[in-house]
Amino acid sequence: MAILDIPKKEDNPILREVAKPVKKVDKKLRKLIKDMEETMYNINGVGLAAPQIGLSIQLAVARLNPETKNELILVLINPKITYQSEEMTKMEEGCLSVPGTWGDTLRHKQIIFTYQDLKGQEITLSLEGFNARIIQHEIDHLNGKLYLDHCEKVHEE
Repeated sequence: MAILDIPKKEDNPILREVAKPVKKVDKKLRKLIKDMEETMYNINGVGLAAPQIGLSIQLAVARLNPETKNELILVLINPKITYQSEEMTKMEEGCLSVPGTWGDTLRHKQIIFTYQDLKGQEITLSLEGFNARIIQHEIDHLNGKLYLDHCEKVHEE
């Protein structure tokens, strides 16, 4: 496994592109997923999307229930949000691609989304709170958006 480089947003134009769908899961993609997971843990992140490492594909990894006994890693292939609650919540967010900045960011309190797993099965999940926020943040990356697009006020280190 390898720790991957995460270029800053100004050095990574792919962050503003809509990523292309993943067509097949093969050995190369499985290795990339393992490297993304290792990278995410190495920098204590709760998610990492392929565009953040310069790859325009619909792939992300996310840690649900981070730092609890119920922590779970989701591998999100071609994810799509199918429902967003009208109720919004505000919370400080940051991003590995925009180091040294944080901001109060509005997100939907609850979402329902679909994604494919490593076997190509389509899975639907309903999440709320912090877990829903993590998924929205990662899916935004796959759609060429950054948390800054939802941010009310940015704070810098």
